[in-house]
Amino acid sequence: MNQVQIKNSKLLIVEDDKGLGQLLTEEVQDNGLEAFWCSSAEEALSMMNSWNPDLVVSDLRLPGMDGLEFLQKVRDNFPDNQPDFLVITAFGTISRAVETLKAGAEDFLTKPLDLDHFILTVERVLRNRALRLEVKQIKSLLNSDSFHDMYGQSRCMRFLFDQITRVAQADGPVLILGESGTGKELVARAIHGESKRAQNPFLAVNCAGIPEHLLESEFFGHKAGAFTGASKTRQGLFAEAHGGTLLLDEISEMPLFMQAKLLRLLQDGKVRPVGGNQEEQVDVRILAATHRDLEEEVRHGHFREDLFYRLETFTLRIPPLRERETDLELLAERLLRRFCVQTGKKIQGFSQQALNILEKYHFPGNVRELQNAVERAVTFCDGNEILPRHLPARIRDNQSSSQESQAHVSQQLFQDQNLPPLSEVEQRYIQHVLDKVGGNKRRAASILGIGRRTLYRRLGEEVSG
Repeated sequence: MNQVQIKNSKLLIVEDDKGLGQLLTEEVQDNGLEAFWCSSAEEALSMMNSWNPDLVVSDLRLPGMDGLEFLQKVRDNFPDNQPDFLVITAFGTISRAVETLKAGAEDFLTKPLDLDHFILTVERVLRNRALRLEVKQIKSLLNSDSFHDMYGQSRCMRFLFDQITRVAQADGPVLILGESGTGKELVARAIHGESKRAQNPFLAVNCAGIPEHLLESEFFGHKAGAFTGASKTRQGLFAEAHGGTLLLDEISEMPLFMQAKLLRLLQDGKVRPVGGNQEEQVDVRILAATHRDLEEEVRHGHFREDLFYRLETFTLRIPPLRERETDLELLAERLLRRFCVQTGKKIQGFSQQALNILEKYHFPGNVRELQNAVERAVTFCDGNEILPRHLPARIRDNQSSSQESQAHVSQQLFQDQNLPPLSEVEQRYIQHVLDKVGGNKRRAASILGIGRRTLYRRLGEEVSG
């Protein structure tokens, strides 16, 4: 048997002939697999409530529930963990066996059984199952569309997706940190979508976008007549998000007096509307996002230290695009497809020159800037391929600046009176390029025209994988 792929497989043999059932069980066990024997479908179903086989081998004719009905019960009762099915039948009931194939069985064997053929069939079915599961797992890992509208195959993004999944199961506040354009609201929506609150409201508010004199009313609500213009009672954002999630975007812009009120809400879960005499209990999960360094804000007295420590119960950092070394082309292609659907254009992709220019650009505006660049390119492209001229001028000009920088470095090197050896010149130029791209090895390797593994070796660093 192929022990590498199927050595941990488990078989359940359902056969009312005790001698045959025990023989098949022993034969399977002799080939290194775990196997159990049941004499009826009812007994097998009961056993499967606590033991999950990879393959069920069942006689078609059984006392009580027959093999076809048993197969259908398994499909109905175990939708999330279905075993493969192999049916044993007498020659005269092959038409019945064909029905089981249509119902989802993988194959059938006829009696009298040839044990060698039986083992080969079991091996084939288990190997195919292992292959299917492996392909499914790989697709799951590579399917960047599957995680709440966020694309990413780089190690740092996969780590972020894992953190989101874990944090979503808790109920404390989450602090989401990231540069402008990295997708902080998308991360917040993903946390909400992965949580037990997913069916309840998700609200997002930009703390910098609400006038200071209206903040308390917006967040806590107000009673009719509480202030000039308050003609009727109004719910605040915390009450509107009851049972769900509230994202406080740009939390660093929240005034200190509101920070104190937010801290109290986080401690006791109660709000008091402006003009109201009674506190109201709310159940809302707070997510806070900012592109600023909150610890620095605390040091300068712009952010409450106690609130900072309360919010950082869970902290997620979104990597900037320049750190997502394997994601840029993926993101560009996904965005291209999205805008092609919106515009009805049939653009096939990016030219290699256009991709090279994108890869060498620093993208200070992160994914949002890339999105705008691709949208512009699609708008101005009338052919079937995005060319350099379709990209924004600032991105194209970066290519020229890079070439001018290389020429300037070359002039400096040739003016060096000591005439350093080639290896030293190479190291100095590699370091110069790394400095220019903020240490991003993907972009540096692209500019240098070498692979990242080669770059690591020339830097004297270990190459993983």
